[in-house]
Amino acid sequence: MSQTADLAPLYGLVLAGGSSTRMRRDKAALEIHGRPQLAWGHALLMRHCQQVFVSVRADQRTEAVRAGFPQIVDSLDGIGPIAGIAAAQAAHPQAAWLVLACDLPFVDDDMLARLIAARRAGQPVTAYRSTSDGLPEPLCAIFEPASAALVREAIATGRNCPRKLVIASGVPLLEQVAPLLGNVNTPEDLAAVHGQLATGSHI
Repeated sequence: MSQTADLAPLYGLVLAGGSSTRMRRDKAALEIHGRPQLAWGHALLMRHCQQVFVSVRADQRTEAVRAGFPQIVDSLDGIGPIAGIAAAQAAHPQAAWLVLACDLPFVDDDMLARLIAARRAGQPVTAYRSTSDGLPEPLCAIFEPASAALVREAIATGRNCPRKLVIASGVPLLEQVAPLLGNVNTPEDLAAVHGQLATGSHI
C-alpha cells in the first residue's frame, strides 16, 4: 500500500446505503463469494487502503450486516451514492477515497491496483471507462481531496449523478482489461452472476 509522497493517503469506502429496490432484498447482504457482499468488498479494499469504512444511511447503522464495520453515515437523504462520497470527504478531508459499490462482484485486486497506480497529482478523480456504454464508472473510482469542491457544487446545484461529475471533471479514463464492472441490480442479475462465477465466463 505504498503511496507516492505527493498524493493523499488512500482510504476505502464501500457504498452500502442504497435501498435495493429492484433486487427486493438488501444487496449488501447478498452472498456471492461465500459471504455478504459488504464483507467481501470491505476485505478487498482493506488490501489496498490505509483505512476502510462503510457508507450507510442513518437508519441502517444497527443492521446486522453493517453494524460490525467502521461506518460513515450519510448526512443527506435521497440523493444516491454521492451522499456517501460527500460524507466521507467531510469526515476525513485529508484523504483520497477509493469508492466501491457493494454490487460490483467482479472487481478484483488487479483492477484496484491498476486504478491506484493511475493516480496523478492534480487529477481530481481516477476512474475506469465502462465497457457497456463507454462512460465513466464512478462507483469503482478514486476521489482525491481536490474533488470535494466538485462534489459539493454538484449537490448544491442538484446534479447528484457521480458519473456526470466525473465527465465534467474532464479526467482521462482507464480502459478495462476485462469487463469486470457489471453490477447486480435484480434477482435475474444475481442468477446470471452465480452462473458466470461458476463457469469463469466473466473473465
